[in-house]
Amino acid sequence: MTAPTGYARRLGLFSGTLLVVAGIIGSGIFLNPAVVAQRVGSGALTMVAWGLGAVIAILGAFIFAELGARAPAAGGGYAYLRDAFGPLPAFLYGWALLTAIASGAIAAVAVTFANYAAPILGLDPGNERALAIGAILLFSAVNVLGIAPGAVVTNVFTLLKLGAIAALVLAGVGLVGGGADGAATVASRIAGAAGDPTAPAADAFGLAVAIGTALVPVLFAYGGWQQTNFVAEEMRDPRRDLPRALILGVLIVAAAYLSVNIAYLRALGVHGLATSKAPAADAMELAFGPVGRTAIGAGIAISTAGFIHVVILANSRVYQAMARDGVFFGALATLHPRTQAPVNAILLQSAWAVALLLTGGYGDLLDWVTFADWIFFGLCAATLLVYRRRQPTGDFYRAPFHPWSTGIFLLAAAYVVLGAIVSNPMNALRGTLVLAAGVPVYRWWRRRPPA
Repeated sequence: MTAPTGYARRLGLFSGTLLVVAGIIGSGIFLNPAVVAQRVGSGALTMVAWGLGAVIAILGAFIFAELGARAPAAGGGYAYLRDAFGPLPAFLYGWALLTAIASGAIAAVAVTFANYAAPILGLDPGNERALAIGAILLFSAVNVLGIAPGAVVTNVFTLLKLGAIAALVLAGVGLVGGGADGAATVASRIAGAAGDPTAPAADAFGLAVAIGTALVPVLFAYGGWQQTNFVAEEMRDPRRDLPRALILGVLIVAAAYLSVNIAYLRALGVHGLATSKAPAADAMELAFGPVGRTAIGAGIAISTAGFIHVVILANSRVYQAMARDGVFFGALATLHPRTQAPVNAILLQSAWAVALLLTGGYGDLLDWVTFADWIFFGLCAATLLVYRRRQPTGDFYRAPFHPWSTGIFLLAAAYVVLGAIVSNPMNALRGTLVLAAGVPVYRWWRRRPPA
C-alpha cells in the first residue's frame, strides 16, 4: 500500500475548539491560583492577574488565528518561522519541542496524572511510574489510529474536564455544598495551618511588580492554544474554522479560569487560597466532604490525561513537517497508509518522553520550559509582521487591532522571557545551551546527502 502524501482532513469547528481547550487546561488551574494569590496577597489583584492573562491569551489567539488562516500547514509555528525567518529558527523550535518543551510536558504531566489516578484505581504508590508510562503508551497508540479517533478521545476528555471545572465552580460559589459559613471555617483552618501570605508593597511600583511576577504562573496556565495550529492540515476548512476554534477555545478557557478563581476566593478567601497546597481539593472537600476531594482528584486525573493525549497528537505533526523539509529523520515524514497518522513521529516523541520520565530528567527541563516556550511564542507572533508586510491584504481572517495587539503580545512574551532570566539565570542559561546545541544538529542535517 502506497503511503499517503497528505493528511486526512477530518476536523471541524467543534473538534477544533475542544482541541484548543484540551491543549490549554491541564493541571495548572487546579494548583497555580495558590501561587498567584501568594504573590499578590489580594483577592482583587488575584482577579486582575488572571484577567490580564486572559487578555494576553486572547490577543495571542487573534495572532495565531490569522497565521493559521494565512498558512494552514502542518507544524503551525514551525511553518510560520520557516516562511518568515528561514529554516534555522524553525528547526530550533522543533528541536526545543522534541528535546524539552513537549516531551518534558508529556513526562511531567504523566507523573501528575499517575499521582492522582493511582489512589483512585487502588494502586500502590510504587506503581505510579508504571501507570505514567502506561498513559503515554496508551495515548500514543490511540494517536497511531489517526486523527478521527484521536479527536473523539480529545472531545470526550475535554467535556469531562469542563464538567469537573463546572462542579468546582458550583461548589465554590455556594450553589451546592457548605455555603459561606463553611467556607470561612475551611479558609480559616487552611490559613491557620500555613501562615500568612506575603502581601505586595502598597506603592504603585510594588503592585506592578507583584502583578508582574504573578503573571508568570498565570500565562503558563493559559499557554497551549497554539497546538491546534499544528494540525491545521487536518481541518476540513482551516481558513474558516481554525480562527474560530482558537478564539472560541481561548474564550471558553478564560471564562472557566476566571470563574474558578472566583470560586476559590469565595470558598477559601484570599488568605486560605494563598496558603493552600491543593485549592481545588480544599474547595471540593468543603462542599461535599471527603468524597468531594476524591471527585476533584478524578477530575484532575481526567484533565491531565486529556492534556497528555493532545500534546502527543499535535506536536508529532511538527516533527513530521521537519522531516518533510529534509531537516530531520526522513522516516518521520512518512504517514501511515491507512490512518494517515505520522506514526514514526509519534513513536519517537513518546519514546523520548518515557526516557525523560525514567531518568527523572523532565524536572530539570521543565525549569526552563516557560523561558523557551515564550521565546518562540514571541518569534511566532513576530512572523505576523512579516506576513502583513509581504501580503497586506487578502481574503482570510485578520487579527483585530494589529499592530497594537501584536505589539502588546510581544511585550508580554519579552516580559516572561526577561523575568525567567532575572529570576533564575542558570535555568535560562541551560535553556539557551540546549537551543544552541540544536544549531550544529541542524547544520549536520543540512549537509547530509539526500536519501
